Amino acid sequence: GMHVEVKDPDGKVVMSRQYGSEGRFTFTSHTPGEHQICLHSNSTRMALFAGGKLRVHLDIQVGEHTNNYPEIAAKDKLTELQLRARQLLDQVEQIQKEQNYQR
Repeated sequence: GMHVEVKDPDGKVVMSRQYGSEGRFTFTSHTPGEHQICLHSNSTRMALFAGGKLRVHLDIQVGEHTNNYPEIAAKDKLTELQLRARQLLDQVEQIQKEQNYQR
């Protein structure tokens, strides 16, 4: 298993959680800047059988790309046009956040 900890630029813990051999995590940052993602193995057997090696696959998605729009449409009963409007509003919000970060 793994222990995942995410810290914001001020060093405050945004997320701290234990996972099994597979897992997925998401977090929302409220502070712009560089975040730290720390992964720790919590298995003692791994050190014995894998020679102390661990393979981790990271697929990092940022911004509006993290939204599952088909799931949102089904949950909120949105038409195709309403869903597209939601996607465009999310993109505008992401652009504003990126511009604020660049300032």
